[in-house]
Amino acid sequence: MTETGAAAAAGGPGSVGLKGVVAGGITGGIEICITFPTEYVKTQLQLDEKGGTKQYAGIFDCVKKTVKGHGFFGLYRGLSVLLYGSIPKSAVRFGVFEQAKLYMVTDNGTLTTTGKLACGLAAGVAEAVFAVTPMETVKVKFINDMRLEKPRFKGFFHGVRTIVREEGVGGVYKGVTATIMKQGSNQAIRFFVMESLRDWYKGGDRDKPVPKYIVGLFGGVAGAASVFGNTPIDVVKTRMQGLEAKKYRSTWDCFIKTWKHEGPLAFYKGTVPRLSRVVFDVAITFTIYDSIMDVFNYVWK
Repeated sequence: MTETGAAAAAGGPGSVGLKGVVAGGITGGIEICITFPTEYVKTQLQLDEKGGTKQYAGIFDCVKKTVKGHGFFGLYRGLSVLLYGSIPKSAVRFGVFEQAKLYMVTDNGTLTTTGKLACGLAAGVAEAVFAVTPMETVKVKFINDMRLEKPRFKGFFHGVRTIVREEGVGGVYKGVTATIMKQGSNQAIRFFVMESLRDWYKGGDRDKPVPKYIVGLFGGVAGAASVFGNTPIDVVKTRMQGLEAKKYRSTWDCFIKTWKHEGPLAFYKGTVPRLSRVVFDVAITFTIYDSIMDVFNYVWK
């Protein structure tokens, strides 16, 4: 992701993946604390179906009603779930990408188009299976629980115990297929765009440094590309993980029923808040990660 190909090699190939894991974990913790409110609003709007149960007229109405009913920190409901999950998620993502990159890199130290997509896909699938699915399922259930007149979950661990007691361990793996599709496509798009823009900026000079503000700009572009590319998958994934997920027999059934009852535009619900969050999120994630890796490559030989 950063100039890790040459610099990290000094520590040996085995250290590259480990550096990615540690740097990714630190990056994930910092990033989620900054961006969570937009994730909260996006999830609320995606869960807000048409009909008598519809609660929000839009982004600002959601923010206004949440703050009025639960205070400012109501926008951070479910943060603990994402904080517990974002650290391993980001660690797995960057660690797997850096490790996959060792096997896919060409003799001249670059990745082919197929290599970029494959490394990103591997990173996305790994994080979906090992971190994102359980984390996202619990997060969505927490936010959905808040929509009830009398919320049942009293905290993170109480909520997890309740979900597991009522639905079994499989209860935190709802929507795993949709999540793998989402994360796999997410990271394939983001890493492909990011690596391609980085290669374009360097113009064939592997040792040319990329300024951090340029890294952030490229990250924002990569984030926007992933939003427009897979928001429909994100909507289906969110509904498959909500408290009303039982009404869907499968991921495909969720897609069909959403299309039938709400039309194709329903698959782009929450696009604006997701776009604002993801662009900022991916921009700062790549910037933070690059900065941490620069330090690691200097002190971690």
